[in-house]
Amino acid sequence: MHDGDEAVALHALGWILADEPRAERLLGMTGLTPEGLRAALDERATLAAVLGFLAAHEPDLVACAGALDMKPEALAAAAGRLEGQEGPP
Repeated sequence: MHDGDEAVALHALGWILADEPRAERLLGMTGLTPEGLRAALDERATLAAVLGFLAAHEPDLVACAGALDMKPEALAAAAGRLEGQEGPP
């Protein structure tokens, strides 16, 4: 895992939460509550779920990657590493 993957996931979460419908979709798809999300922000599985949420919906993946000034492929790779699917950087 790359040290920056957790930071990328937290930045991506900020981007997700800036849009209420997108934030509600994240909670609905992950089964997390706002309180549960806050309590689990230091857990790898939670951060993997955040990036997995983006990777599952290409328009959001591309938009978030643009907002974070990175390539969508890099964001998807970080999701894979957090999920335990090691691959090329």
